[in-house]
Amino acid sequence: MVSRLLSRLVVAAALAGSSVAAIADVTLLNVSYDVMRDFYKDYNPAFQKAYKARTGETVTIQQSHGGSSKQAMSVVNGLAADVITMNQAPDIDILAERGKLVPDNWQKRLPDHAAPFSSTMIFLVRKGNPKQIRDWNDLVKPGVQVVIPNPKITGNGRYTYLAAWGQAKRHGGDAAARDYVKKLFANVPVLDAGGRAATTTFMQRQIGDVLVTFENEAEMVAREFGRGSFDVVYPAVSILAESPVSVVDKVVDKKGTRKEATAYLEYLWSPEGQEIAAQNYLRPRNKQVLARHAAQFPAIRTFTVEETFGSWKRAMDVHFKDGGVFDQIYSSK
Repeated sequence: MVSRLLSRLVVAAALAGSSVAAIADVTLLNVSYDVMRDFYKDYNPAFQKAYKARTGETVTIQQSHGGSSKQAMSVVNGLAADVITMNQAPDIDILAERGKLVPDNWQKRLPDHAAPFSSTMIFLVRKGNPKQIRDWNDLVKPGVQVVIPNPKITGNGRYTYLAAWGQAKRHGGDAAARDYVKKLFANVPVLDAGGRAATTTFMQRQIGDVLVTFENEAEMVAREFGRGSFDVVYPAVSILAESPVSVVDKVVDKKGTRKEATAYLEYLWSPEGQEIAAQNYLRPRNKQVLARHAAQFPAIRTFTVEETFGSWKRAMDVHFKDGGVFDQIYSSK
């Protein structure tokens, strides 16, 4: 009788354990780039609420932020990201190239080449714009200090470099572009390790006359430091900066979190996810949401990396690999 009682207790405990396991919280790690902290502070609770209402499951989201390329390499080197949310395709491509953490066709698994929103590069200048900075040509004038994060390790800096090259190339080809970019980086007093660090240099340390950054970062600066503390300048033309996302297959399959990680990313395209993007000054893909917020997104001509450089891979190989054009330009500064 004692034996039967013990057996029943063991079975009951096992059933209770399996029930607890079935409803246990799932934790996802989102490895992202520097200036997206504020967006995901708004997005994560919205997703968690919607997912809980739909499935009854609780999902905890952990965040990791830093320079985009440095973040990508952290995942390559073992940081167990369930999802990676970057500002440029090469920082997800590298997960496919090194260790096959994602498939080569990762951009085809979600709409819009897996980029739920976009941005562009604009200028933040001191209040009143004392240096009269209106367009790219003003950034290379003598006496103008330009704050840009390091293009070797940050998407923010890389997009700025490519935007600068692309707009100059339109007027005089690659020779003119190289000359322009060399003059631009001669005016850069310090290369920070991330976009948010560059913002700190410009706003808190009061270094520089102009900060080149993502359009959405300008809104974050306004929220933190006050709208009267700087002016925003839109150049005549800039680059289209897309923000791709992907599930990290090797991690989610090992952890058993593919369902939750996929839902987390798919919700970025939901009407609520797109609305949160627009509220954080990211240009949404949803045309209705974009139309509602049209007043906050000034018209600006943009070009893509593919149009100007052939492909992201070519841009990376030519400009940002060790010994590439950026190294040649910056080492001669």
